[in-house]
Amino acid sequence: MVFLKLAIKSLKNRVFTTGLTVLSIALSVTLLLSVERAKRAAEEGFTQTISKTDLIVGARSGPLQLILYTVFNMGNATHNVSYESYEDIKKNPAIEWTIPYSLGDGHRGFRVVGTNEDFFKYYHYRGSQKIALAEGDVFKGLWDVVVGADVARKLNYKLGERIIVTHGVTKGEGVQNHDDKPFVVSGIMKPTGTPLDRGVYMSLQGMEALHIDWQSGAAPTPENAVPREQLNKDTLKVHTITAFFVGSKTRIDTLRLQREINNYKEEPLLAIIPGVTLSELWNGLSYVEGVLRMISWMVVVVGFMAMLIALTTTLNERRREMAILRSVGATSSQLVGLLVFESALLTLLGVISGAVLSLVLVAALKPWLETEFGLYLTGSGFTAREWVYMLVTLVGGTLIGLVPAMRAQRLALKDGLSVRL
Repeated sequence: MVFLKLAIKSLKNRVFTTGLTVLSIALSVTLLLSVERAKRAAEEGFTQTISKTDLIVGARSGPLQLILYTVFNMGNATHNVSYESYEDIKKNPAIEWTIPYSLGDGHRGFRVVGTNEDFFKYYHYRGSQKIALAEGDVFKGLWDVVVGADVARKLNYKLGERIIVTHGVTKGEGVQNHDDKPFVVSGIMKPTGTPLDRGVYMSLQGMEALHIDWQSGAAPTPENAVPREQLNKDTLKVHTITAFFVGSKTRIDTLRLQREINNYKEEPLLAIIPGVTLSELWNGLSYVEGVLRMISWMVVVVGFMAMLIALTTTLNERRREMAILRSVGATSSQLVGLLVFESALLTLLGVISGAVLSLVLVAALKPWLETEFGLYLTGSGFTAREWVYMLVTLVGGTLIGLVPAMRAQRLALKDGLSVRL
């Protein structure tokens, strides 16, 4: 109790220096905790981009390539999957549901995806969350599309707006547009914080209708073009898809299904377990996490150095104070304890302030981070790792106080009482 009173009075006498020291530690702790929480949100968002899907099936290539172009809409497939093979595999009694996925075109830098209504029914992300529409309805007609939240926000799309799809995946406006076959926005998805927000979704028949007169690989001539009005959703036949998602009836069936699909004789296919592949991909990117954590700890060390400098530079001002305490019976070990206690008190105040500031920043920036970067900062409390970080910071700050304390211990009583001119 005596130490606490002396420490508080001493810190009050140096309120400006004390405030700056606490602030430097608080900002360091805030950065450390914020980086850890952002890292956790990024990892959860990355690995939970797709959930409750047991297998992803595509043409035989590599697991990373397959996960990138299906889940993240990055890159392209080397080959397509015939729709006959998809229908055949779909009949397997171990399969509960499937979602066909067809890629190939773009719209002003966003990926266009052909699928069916099962996409909205069975696709899950971040655990058990399902795709929901903020406005409108799923594509019912041949020329209906549903746009992701980012597409609607960045392009300012509303229900009923007409859009033109570009042949091939492009950045920007594109070179070859399907001008003769415009689509109409029938629905706008709610934000998910995943690559789903950056997609334009149409029916598989709509994707076929776009390319019905592109069989030669080039744009059709006016004589060969099939008018939009002549196309009917019920009469269009789907020939190929890029990939499809599979949900098995039981977890036990998943490995057997994977083996059967990988050995499918009709055409070379690859079936992967998305959770496993996503974890492998994230582990490959873990060096970024290490760099961010290292930078955060370097900032904490800078905060410690600021506190060390503040405590050390005030020793000359406090030499008379130390000598007076010695003259009234305080031992050298008690003086060391006083300075270490002050250091611990400063660090504790900094850690508490930094923790509170990090919570305030999370609460204030959470909506913006979710909208702009898809970072969902879940949970308001601290994880075990974050508690360890704060404890390590507190111990480190306390130990830093030993440096000026040992120096003060060596100051002689006579030197402290003498007046320096």
